[in-house]
Amino acid sequence: MATESSPRPRSATPSSIPQKRPLNLDDEQHVPAVSSPLNPDAASSRARKPPAREQREKKESLKKREAKGTDTTRTATPDTQTSTKKSKKADKALLEPLRPLKYLFKPPKPPDFDPPPAVTFNPVLFRGNRQFNACDEHIFNKKSFRYTNCIADPAFPSSHWFRQTEAFPFGPRFSFQEASSHILFDETGRCITTEKAFRMARANIGAREGRWYYECKILSGVKPPNQDPALTAGSESGGHVRLGWARREASLDTPVGFDAYSYGFRDLCGQKVHLSRPKDFMPNNESFCEGDVIGLELTLPSLALHRKIVEGSYNKAVDVSDDLDPQYAAAEAPDIVRDRIPIRYKGVVYFEQFEYHPAKELEELMNPSPTASALSTSLNTNAASTAPPNPNHPSPTMRTLPFSSIRVYKNGKFIGTPFTELLAFLPPASKPAVQQGARDLPLDDGMLGYFPAISVFRGGAAEVNFGPEFWCPPSDLAVGGSDDDDEEDDEDSEDMKPKRKESRATKQQHSQGKHSRLRGMGERFVEQIAEDVVYDLVDETDHWLHEAAENAGGDGEAARKGRSASTAAGMDSGGGLTDVQQGMLGGGGGEIKEIVQEEE
Repeated sequence: MATESSPRPRSATPSSIPQKRPLNLDDEQHVPAVSSPLNPDAASSRARKPPAREQREKKESLKKREAKGTDTTRTATPDTQTSTKKSKKADKALLEPLRPLKYLFKPPKPPDFDPPPAVTFNPVLFRGNRQFNACDEHIFNKKSFRYTNCIADPAFPSSHWFRQTEAFPFGPRFSFQEASSHILFDETGRCITTEKAFRMARANIGAREGRWYYECKILSGVKPPNQDPALTAGSESGGHVRLGWARREASLDTPVGFDAYSYGFRDLCGQKVHLSRPKDFMPNNESFCEGDVIGLELTLPSLALHRKIVEGSYNKAVDVSDDLDPQYAAAEAPDIVRDRIPIRYKGVVYFEQFEYHPAKELEELMNPSPTASALSTSLNTNAASTAPPNPNHPSPTMRTLPFSSIRVYKNGKFIGTPFTELLAFLPPASKPAVQQGARDLPLDDGMLGYFPAISVFRGGAAEVNFGPEFWCPPSDLAVGGSDDDDEEDDEDSEDMKPKRKESRATKQQHSQGKHSRLRGMGERFVEQIAEDVVYDLVDETDHWLHEAAENAGGDGEAARKGRSASTAAGMDSGGGLTDVQQGMLGGGGGEIKEIVQEEE
């Protein structure tokens, strides 16, 4: 007789929780018709349909293709050798150092070796005991092109016989090319006015790093509140003036502060303006009136930190400070590449190059209710792209510079710091427009930065002072003034000499760092000339070395002729340029283009 087996002990809790069986589209008959707590998605899974079958692309038959002549070969086998060569060539181009494009031109004419002539002034009006003139006999920077003065030099045969130079009047002033065609200048180039709506003029010097200062005196604008009304009775309105700092992408037919590329200040109520949004800044909404001297101080971080930001390697936790004057400077500076060609305009030769173009991301910031359309398109709808400008923004054009600021002084008195974290300008934050002939590469031509900028409106007039003798200098500039103290010591009495020595010691303490101390923009003009000379010499040496290498390879003139392409460029009677830029085809630095310009 079989014994009953003892019942198996039942555990208090199950060893494992049974899992819900995954539903399959093929087993829809097992899906409950009504949702339950265990199957809340039953109805949606039942309603789910299998994916639609992908539609095949309809192709024409072989006979139709042969009749149309579009089928040249039945089996097009890929040319692996050609694709391999192209990839190797692309890899080689990436490894090669960046170089300016090389062109071939006709030999320069004898007048090209003379310095460029001075600008022709045509008197228009008197304002504030000053003669203002129109200077429309020269070339103006266009929307996509930039022009600078050049001169033929026999010491530069390998480049293109031309190098950069300056035109009279020499020194820091407004640039005649970097101004609207409706701007009127005085003979010094430091006073401007206009009879039109807001028009802008930028200086011929720009700041890239360090601390810089310039002054602007309002000659015609808002009347002082304490002025006798009888003196202004019957007189015309003084117009308006806006002043500030602007980049090269800022439009010249708009006021300073119109877009993201400039930071400005209104004379009316002393408001700060950026992205066309005025905000209160001056105490009690005090205006900038006629006779007031407004000083603007710009502080920019070092170029080393600036490059870390635009390259995306900036770390706020590590880069907690910025050394404008490091003890050991970098041995190598980044490449300065200037793709430019000499062109003739009304008998004067200028360098023409592609200008940097405004970015969509920054233009989108001007909308009252901005959308992320432009940002999401370029960054694949990244959620971080909708963030405001910051040093670590996904888009390089939206990155800002820590330790940067703009400080304002009125008649020598410090008012405040209205702007901080200015937008970055080094490539790829700045880049030329996508057009035929332009290289889609982050190239720096050495002239990117923030420039002193003034805009005037219907009779407004202003004068700039870049130093060294300022009208109302701040305390930092007053301490670090002129260097002729030794001559002053001889003239001072014995009692004044100890105070003079103490002042000199204080001045030396403030002058230890070249970039960390406050300097007038007039000093930047000398540095900028020296940089242009160095860049010209580097370009000439680079072209000479590659020319020697080609000749040593045995293909010398034959290779040069084989790679050259002829492009015609002319000028109409009105001075309009045709397709000169067609000579900038291709992107390889070793390719030589031939430019032929027709006679006027």
